Amino acid sequence: MKSKADAPDRKLSDFLCFAVYSANLAFGKVYRPVLDELSLTYTQYVTLVALWEEDDLTVSRLGEKLFLESNTLTPILKKLEGMGYVERARDPADERQVRVRVTRNGRRLRERAVIDLGDACGLSTKDFARLQKEIVTLRNSLLDAVDRTE
Repeated sequence: MKSKADAPDRKLSDFLCFAVYSANLAFGKVYRPVLDELSLTYTQYVTLVALWEEDDLTVSRLGEKLFLESNTLTPILKKLEGMGYVERARDPADERQVRVRVTRNGRRLRERAVIDLGDACGLSTKDFARLQKEIVTLRNSLLDAVDRTE
């Protein structure tokens, strides 16, 4: 017996991928006023968050944390470097590697870049944490499924 999810006439609202995609768009709308004030895109913002969490990363390690390829990450880093928030330099121990560090201006920006989603999400702290963990599990399962097919 086929499930409703397998039915050819299912509606867009039945697709989990669309629910996640449209939730992502909604997150962007919530983040936009703060990010516009900081002149940052969402991807630039999460790049800085990753570096605030763990500074002095190689570009490849940063890309792994953000699930971004280097050809996508490099223009983001160039822009952040131009804004004075990060600096890139060749790793003296391995010239093939480029390391990224947050500058003093980048660290100062952290104080202004506080985005509180508590009220906007309409979730209790417990439900927020549970949902975040479930989404990470979903993402990891999807990536594992891709790895198994390659």
